[in-house]
Amino acid sequence: MAKKILITGATGLVGTELKKHLLSKGYAVNTLSRKKNEDPNSFVWDVYKGTIDDNCLNGVDAVVHLAGEPVADKKWTDERKKQIIDSRVKSTELLFKTIRSRPDHQIKSFVSSSAVGFYGDCGDEILTEESANGYGFLAECCKLWEDAVDQGKKLSLRIVKLRTGIVFSTKGGALPQLAQPVKLFAGAPLGTGKQWTPWIHINDMVKMYIEAIENLKMEDSYNACAPFPVTNSALTKAIAKQLHRPVWPVKVPKKALELLLGERVEAVLMSNNTSAQKILDAGFKFKFTHLEDALEDLYR
Repeated sequence: MAKKILITGATGLVGTELKKHLLSKGYAVNTLSRKKNEDPNSFVWDVYKGTIDDNCLNGVDAVVHLAGEPVADKKWTDERKKQIIDSRVKSTELLFKTIRSRPDHQIKSFVSSSAVGFYGDCGDEILTEESANGYGFLAECCKLWEDAVDQGKKLSLRIVKLRTGIVFSTKGGALPQLAQPVKLFAGAPLGTGKQWTPWIHINDMVKMYIEAIENLKMEDSYNACAPFPVTNSALTKAIAKQLHRPVWPVKVPKKALELLLGERVEAVLMSNNTSAQKILDAGFKFKFTHLEDALEDLYR
């Protein structure tokens, strides 16, 4: 069993919770980030300069790679798109280069985040891990990212890629942003409202990363989404119900969203009707399979 884990992107939403859970389970945790902090187990790297403190690998059995620029927070200029891709691909390449340079390393598993954006916009089609890579910027980004991660197989590492949907937490991520207009009595479905939104409760997300570390039979890609995705309309209504707010019978037209978001509208209106069968078959047990229960827990 792995005893020491290296986490990249440990200050993000999932990384923060994962680190906490791993420590409480008796794991040792090293982290890699851009800034040095007081923690002696925190190490520094600069992905764009290609520098890294290789002591981050000392005694590490498994790597959980979560680093990457946020996708939807800034306008998608050409430069921003390049950053979004480079922060994922170059960080992965730097990790493997560092592992390769340390013949004494004892890393066996490499668990990386990916995203359901891999499939592109697929309407109502049910998406399994065998479904094709789609079209659009996010699909291209995820493909380059996963291809970079797969290079780890050449180092005889067990590779797991978790294609994540929207991670629900009240501490950050998409839920507070989705809830904001609802709180202000301006909640309305986006676009047609029919697009499928794969979601997962933060606790299940963290549990799934731990499962991917501990379950040595897990390999390759998994949809990291609860078994019952919902449409954007249903999601908006469920949030409104929890917050005791109305939902407007009108929908926010795509044109208005385009004015607001530019190309990023792709991320908001993408439809991914994901199947969780593969992760269920691997023996993973979700605590929250239904959206209502997940939201009730988070807003309690």
